[in-house]
Amino acid sequence: MFRNILVPTDGTELSRAATLRAMALAQKEGARLTFLHVLPERLVTFFGGEGGMFVNQVPPHEFAAQARKAVDAFLADAEAAAKAGNVPFERVMRKSSSPYEVIIDEANTRGCGLMASHGRTGVKALVLGSETQKVLTYSKIPVLVHR
Repeated sequence: MFRNILVPTDGTELSRAATLRAMALAQKEGARLTFLHVLPERLVTFFGGEGGMFVNQVPPHEFAAQARKAVDAFLADAEAAAKAGNVPFERVMRKSSSPYEVIIDEANTRGCGLMASHGRTGVKALVLGSETQKVLTYSKIPVLVHR
C-alpha cells in the first residue's frame, strides 16, 4: 500500500517512538523510509532590555557542524534499526524556519504515501506549538500520528 514513508524526526523520545512504529509499518508494507530532519535557520538568543542585545551567537559554520553532529547522533539509532530490519532508507536534512512546509514539500517531492509523526498533548502542545498540527492542516498526504 505504501511505498515510501516520510519520518520527520527531532530527536525527542516521542519522535524516536514514532520512528520505531513507522519502521514496523515499513517492514510490514515492504516500504522504504525517508528520515527527515529540518534544521532551524541559524539560532540566535535575544536578550531584551533597553535597546536589546544579541548573546550566544555562534558562527554559521560552527552552528552547522554542531547541528549536523546532533542530527547524526539521533538518526544513527533509527538507521541502525532500519538496517537490522532490512528496511531501505535515506536521510534528508534541510534548513528552514518553517519545518511543516519542508515536511510537506519533501513528502510531495519524494512521492511519499504516508507521513509518520508524533503529537504532543495538553499544555505542551499549546505552549510549544505543533508542527504536526500544521502538517495535519495543510497536507494532502495521509499522516499517521503516534502519541
